[in-house]
Amino acid sequence: MRLIGAMALDPVIYEEVEADSSATTQALIVVVLSSLGAGIGSRGLGGGSLASIVFISAVALIAWAAWALVTYEIGTRLMPEPQTRADVGQLLRTIGFSAAPGMLRVFGIVPGASVAAFAITAIWMLMAMVVAVRQALDFTSTTRAIGVCVLGWTLAIGIAVTLGLLFGPTLS
Repeated sequence: MRLIGAMALDPVIYEEVEADSSATTQALIVVVLSSLGAGIGSRGLGGGSLASIVFISAVALIAWAAWALVTYEIGTRLMPEPQTRADVGQLLRTIGFSAAPGMLRVFGIVPGASVAAFAITAIWMLMAMVVAVRQALDFTSTTRAIGVCVLGWTLAIGIAVTLGLLFGPTLS
């Protein structure tokens, strides 16, 4: 039910996950499945070899970790609200569940659906992250949560693109 609630952008689910320290493993599983979805779905973008699937999955996982870390720093140090109180575990759990829509990137394997699968899930994950950050950081302003997430997302994409350009397989 948490997975469905997270994908439905239900703030109650994000509050529940934030408060439940036993949900950390569940959040990690969601992130790993989301990253694997990206790797498998990348086959539709021309990344058909096992090495490229593993590489894309690893980059997706690293990008998520970068996004989470940068978002934590921005949300708690640069742009907190007066009532913002969160520890790393609370934010990682909520952000982990916000990666749930990314599991659907696996549908990128369908010929002709790759770009749509990745674009739709990227926007969906960003929206889920806004809800997760707003709840975990006790923001009253959705606008502030959007700012924190978009800034973190932009930096994480930059990291992922850089890793891809430096170390990624060549696509022909």
